[in-house]
This record gives sequence, C-alpha cells and structure tokens, in this order.
Amino acid sequence: MSHKQNIPFKPLNIAVLTVSDTRDESNDTSGQTLVERVESAGHKVCEKVIVKDDVYQLRAIVSTWIASNHIQAVIATGGTGFTARDNTPEALLPLFDKSVEGFGEIFRQISYDEIGTSTVQSRALAGIANGTVIFCVPGSTNACKTAWDKLIKEQLDASHRPCNFVNHLKNIDLVCDSRN
Repeated sequence: MSHKQNIPFKPLNIAVLTVSDTRDESNDTSGQTLVERVESAGHKVCEKVIVKDDVYQLRAIVSTWIASNHIQAVIATGGTGFTARDNTPEALLPLFDKSVEGFGEIFRQISYDEIGTSTVQSRALAGIANGTVIFCVPGSTNACKTAWDKLIKEQLDASHRPCNFVNHLKNIDLVCDSRN
C-alpha cells in the first residue's frame, strides 16, 4: 500500500508576458486575466510586460527571467498563431532545456471542445529552462482562461498529485521584491 504524502501549496514567483503589436496596459485583457488568476491562486506576479512580437525582444525578456534567481514560471500570451508576426514559438523554443510536448497537445485537446477545429491553429507550447517553466498560450482572453484554469494552475501547485512542475523549479522559497 502506498502512502500519499500531503505536500503543502507553495507560492511561486511568476512573470506574465503579453506578446502584441497593438495592446497596451489599458486593453491587455489577456495579460490582466492571467495576473488575476495567478494572484487568486496564491502565487506572486513579479513582473508583467507587454512586448512587440519580435523574436529578439521576446528572447531578451524571457532570457532575463530564465537567468533570474527569483522567477520560477513564465506565462506568455500571444504570438502563437500563423500570421507573419506570430513568432513566440520561434523565439522561445531555442531557449528551452527541455520541451513539455504534452502541454500543447492537451491544450489543443481541451480547446477543441470550446472552438472546434480552429484549435489546430494554436501553436501553444511549454518548456523548462534553468529551473523555470515557460508556458506559451494564444493571445485571446478565453484561451488564457482555458490554459490557466484547466492546465497550468494544477501544474504549478505543489499539492497536485500525482505530479506537478514545482519540484523541477529553482529557488522556490525566494520571494520577489516587487512587480514592475
């Protein structure tokens, strides 16, 4: 007989990145939705940034968070489609030490019930780099709600069983000072 160990919830330091050529803080409903959900789950949003859909700007920002001692997770919204300006996968995939193939697969499976075959146009992906888990989800507010509520939230909860990402993350006891 196996014994389930009760592991308590551990708040993580999370960075939220909105990838968009048109949004700013006044109309970034996707980024704000993620911030609200992250905070209501008990985590801390250390940084929230809106960046143009440019491969090198994306890499620069996320590389800084990967190198940081206090960011354990990044959630990027936007830039995962097929337009010429959708560059999130191309920008961030090379930064991953390991890809989380199942994330995109499960996200699209869940999304199928909501948007049907249009889900094939989502290039949602995730990976781990330097003890930081990075989730890349579509830019729609509904996609952010789906990704957080049905997938990411449990995987960033140390008490979720049988497994979650928390044990794979760096410095989970460090607290970030403030949100930019």
